[in-house]
This record gives sequence, structure tokens and C-alpha cells, in this order.
Amino acid sequence: MKMALVLIVAMALLVGGCQKQEDRAAQKKIDLIYVEWSSEVASTNVVKAVLQEKLGYEVQLTPVSAAAMWQGIASGDADAMVAAWLPTTHGHYLERLSGQLEDLGPNLDGTRIGLVVPAYVDINSITEIKQHAERFDGRIIGIDPGAGIMSKTEEAMEVYGLDNLRLMEGSGATMTATLADAINRDQWMVVTGWTPHWKFAQWDLKYLEDPQNVYGGAEQIHTIVRQGLEEDMPEVYRFLDNFSWTTDDLQQVMVWNREDGATPYASAKRWIEENPAKVEAWLR
Repeated sequence: MKMALVLIVAMALLVGGCQKQEDRAAQKKIDLIYVEWSSEVASTNVVKAVLQEKLGYEVQLTPVSAAAMWQGIASGDADAMVAAWLPTTHGHYLERLSGQLEDLGPNLDGTRIGLVVPAYVDINSITEIKQHAERFDGRIIGIDPGAGIMSKTEEAMEVYGLDNLRLMEGSGATMTATLADAINRDQWMVVTGWTPHWKFAQWDLKYLEDPQNVYGGAEQIHTIVRQGLEEDMPEVYRFLDNFSWTTDDLQQVMVWNREDGATPYASAKRWIEENPAKVEAWLR
């Protein structure tokens, strides 16, 4: 009896989820989900701008943690994301949920994650952090706890024996604010870092070498969609499948987003207006 009730509830949730997806498709509504990293804010708003300005869809953006982002696609509560860092940063999410969503492949090549310091910091490898823990104030400044780079940093701290430092949780904004304050004071600071990010244009920074390869090599950002999107919204699926750009493209939008009075959507609209050939290629 109990098992039958569980099956009934599961079927009801599945049917309800499918109905919501059909309703969104009929009303030309799209739900995009993302993590609030500066790169993902930029890319997700560009996708929103194309969907709204070129294809006439109404787009809802939902910022969440990395874990919730992946689960939102797997459950069908959201339609797509363009913020999956693979194979290292979000690899454990893809491994766990691979049968419940669809990976459309990379939309950007040449990304990287690791530990980052100002260029004036006189070390070059993660292996050297431990002996200079006091100069780093016993801290590694991180971001939101659900981010893949945080779990990788926890692993790095174990591998490199950094038991005399603490990994500080926060957000991308607090991480860059703390970094800015340290640089203004010419102090040592180590932060979780990733490329592309506007901070590399703002300051002279460097990645610390990772001889144990905890953080992996070059990564890609992938587009992930819910199952059934191709059948429900074929033109949306085609655009998302075609969507790809360069780190220069992405960093341009991120720089605009930091201008006084800028909004992510206005910057995204500006970018698609100035790059009509690329947008046209995505919509073929």
C-alpha cells in the first residue's frame, strides 16, 4: 500500500511537471536558471536578449546555487542554462544527473579555475601557501558554498595540507571586494578564481601552479537543457544548440556591466545589436 502511494505521488509530480512545460511552450515562456557569477550573469542575459528581442519569447531568469541550478534542469522546473562548467567544476553534478537532462555541448572554450593571487605576491605554487599562511591572514577567500570551485578548493586544501588556513564562504561580489581592499593596501591575498572574469582586466593577477592537478586543466562552459525541450520548443532548442561565443565576447559584456548605470540586460542588448552576424548564425 505504501509503495503504491509513493508511485502515485511520483506520477502526479511527473504529470504536473510535464503540464507546466507544455504551458510554458504554449505561452512562449522560457525559464533560464543560472549562478550569479559575473560571467554567467552576462551570458544568461545575452541568451535572454536573443530569445526576447529576436524570437519573441518571454524569459524568466532565476539565480540559484550551482546545485539548485542543475537540479532545476533535471526536474524540468527550468528549461535551460548556459552556465555548466565542465569537466571539472560541475562534473559531479553531470555525473549524478546525466540521465535526467541533455548536454548540448560547449558554448565557450578556454575557461579555467584555480587559486589566484595578486601578481606582486612572491609565490608561484599552491605548495608554497602553507609556509606563508600568516601573510594570507590564514584565509582563502571563496564564493558561495555550493559552487564547484569551492569543493575543489576543499580538496586542494586536503591534498596540499593547508590545515593552517580556512576557506571563507561568501559570494563572487564579496570575494572581489575583499581582493580589491587587499590590493589597495598592497597586502597578500589568495582567492578562488576563474576565467573569464572581469577581475583579470581590472588587476594584475596570476594563477598559482597546481602540480597535483586538483583543479584540472582548461575547461569549457556547456549549455544544458531539460529533457523534451526539442519537442516542445524546437526554435529555442536550435538557438541554444547553436549558441557559442569567445572569451573576448563574454569579457566585453562583463566590462560593460561594470560601467556606471549599466544593467546586465541593457549590456546584453547592446552586444547583440553590435554583433548581428553572430546572432544570425545562432538563429539559423
